[in-house]
Amino acid sequence: MPDKATEFQGVEREAWEQDLNPNLGSGQNAGMAGPHPEKDEGLRTAYDLKPLHRRLQQYTDDELKGIPILNPHTRLEQGATYIDLRDDNPQEFTARGYMEASDGNWFVPKSEVDYQLWNRLIGVQNPERLGRE
Repeated sequence: MPDKATEFQGVEREAWEQDLNPNLGSGQNAGMAGPHPEKDEGLRTAYDLKPLHRRLQQYTDDELKGIPILNPHTRLEQGATYIDLRDDNPQEFTARGYMEASDGNWFVPKSEVDYQLWNRLIGVQNPERLGRE
């Protein structure tokens, strides 16, 4: 049976647990049970962002609607591939657990975009990879 000192330490620990672990669990992938805002119906798309819509004039409206843009403060999934359409020449990158979208990013998750459309976004020129044989 625990003595009084041990019981007090447990109560005391709860009082400062938030100070010791302010971002407890951040960067850990929770799988499908965790939040996946890139799969939400209300997520904005390239079609919704007028500056991006104007920049991607060679894309149809349906294609633009198929390019989800993560909202600011959305945590990126560790190990997943993204591009930032704010860059003039978007390059694929693999996210780390601590990364999140900011107001200055237009992050697109590769897992949510048709592969031929993704290839166009990253500048692939090979007609076979673009579905234009």
